[in-house]
Amino acid sequence: MILIVDDKPENILSIRKTLELYQFEVDTALSGEEALKKILKHNYTLIILDVQMPSMDGFEVAEALSGHSKAKDIPIIFLSAVNKDKRFIVRGYDSGGIDYITKPVDPDILLMKVKTFSRLYQQSQELKQMHQSLKEEVEVRKLAQEALIAHQQQVNDMLEQKVRERTEELREINKSLEASNHDLQQFASVASHDLKEPLRKIQLFGAILRDRFLQTDPNALSYMERIVSSSERMARLINDLLSYSRLSVASINEITDFNKIIEEILVDLELMITERNAVITVEKMPQIEAVPGQIRQVFQNIISNALKFSRKDVPPEINISADTVTDLNPDSAAFTEGQYCRIIIRDNGIGFNEKYLSKIFTIFQRLHTSDLYEGTGIGLAIAKKVIDKHGGLITARSREGEGSTFIIVLPLKQPRTIPAEMSEALL
Repeated sequence: MILIVDDKPENILSIRKTLELYQFEVDTALSGEEALKKILKHNYTLIILDVQMPSMDGFEVAEALSGHSKAKDIPIIFLSAVNKDKRFIVRGYDSGGIDYITKPVDPDILLMKVKTFSRLYQQSQELKQMHQSLKEEVEVRKLAQEALIAHQQQVNDMLEQKVRERTEELREINKSLEASNHDLQQFASVASHDLKEPLRKIQLFGAILRDRFLQTDPNALSYMERIVSSSERMARLINDLLSYSRLSVASINEITDFNKIIEEILVDLELMITERNAVITVEKMPQIEAVPGQIRQVFQNIISNALKFSRKDVPPEINISADTVTDLNPDSAAFTEGQYCRIIIRDNGIGFNEKYLSKIFTIFQRLHTSDLYEGTGIGLAIAKKVIDKHGGLITARSREGEGSTFIIVLPLKQPRTIPAEMSEALL
């Protein structure tokens, strides 16, 4: 449950409606004092806290929560329409906030932040529970060891040595988990660009498990390699999403292998592809200057949609092809020396009526209810923003019951408009 604290009911109403639209459970408070009382009685995954309030401002509320064992780890997002100076933002972080957003608030960015911080807080709580379970297991084993020593004084030295080694091993595991838990507890004090830090821990411990314990088990080693690889890609995706969500952030283009990106996506979607008996063919594509993480979002969203919106009892067939063309036009003539690349993603799914073409690229717009097909209605909107940002275009052609064809046209090279030193500063 998310707590919204603001002394103005109209501000609460707009944020509440946005969050409830995406199935978030929301509670509200009209003052800092009321918020403190509610936090002591209820469990919240996130607090959206207005800075400028009478009697007790947002900073004072956050500082009060930091001294309470139950509430000190709840992530706090500050909102302010007045206190926009750097010193107020710094104070927000110092008082325990994980983000500081100035009004007017972009609902899309706020929604993404709420989803991310809520998910990370829930993961932190799950890790704490795992830590507690392991701690209890250690205590049980210690008690068992003491009972064994008390009742079997004649046990040979070798058995005693093995028990001591096992106990020490469990203590080391417990210390590692305590260290990880401590890192997660400190998350509330870092800026939002450090969201990928927990994934770095997954990569580290995954590599340790792989190198130390799984070398003799090829199947387990393969699964661990996938875990490490997926966590690395997720770290890049989080970083790209955070950068993309900030209007002032400039993206860094690089020569990108689209075939490699699609190959990684197909590995991630392997389970869904197998379950639906999908057949996916990918033709060779030219290398293009682009932002890899953002382009990966585009293909992931479109391919996932093609699998999701398939016809009942008809195995999905997806074909991805590309050619170079003369200009920025979906119907442009193919030309080997062209300066643009046209990518065509064709499927045999349920299709749609083309009169809704503009609607499918609008954020939070859906052609089907969530009861029929899951999703948030943001995927194709993000795809369009990414393609627009790359100076390209995206469109679609479709008929109901006959599948859809998405057409993307991108320039092979991006204009050099951002100085190198500015790019480094923005990283």
